[in-house]
Amino acid sequence: MATRNNPYGAFNFLVKLGDTGGEDQIAGGFSDFSGAGNEVKFSEYRNGNDPENHVRKIANTNTTNDVTLKRGIIGDLRLFNWIKATREGEYDARTVTVTLHDEGRQPVCAWVLRAAQPKKWVGPTLTGKGGGEVAMEELHLVAERIDFQSL
Repeated sequence: MATRNNPYGAFNFLVKLGDTGGEDQIAGGFSDFSGAGNEVKFSEYRNGNDPENHVRKIANTNTTNDVTLKRGIIGDLRLFNWIKATREGEYDARTVTVTLHDEGRQPVCAWVLRAAQPKKWVGPTLTGKGGGEVAMEELHLVAERIDFQSL
């Protein structure tokens, strides 16, 4: 990723849901990607004979935030089938990659979710008021690790 003065827009990205069974094909595209984050936990420690009266902070475990993907309903059942298989005991962890593109559609960076699994699927909210809203579905993912890469 080249350094530039203007930040990249948040509207130009692609999502790949692993590389098994055709799941890496873009189907309908996602409108939202949110929640990517990592938190490192720290322990406080002080030697009993330490001359200074303060604790040291020592890094230990870290946790990865849950990620949410949203897209319009297009009749593709792969997201729902993935969580259905998970709830029925089938372990199908995947590497999910979200790639941000610049204005010229060139990849600039990516978030890579390692050992990602579906945690929650949310169907659309349907109303009969006749609005022009799109029926949306959500997929919440857990991951063991999130890496950020410059491309």
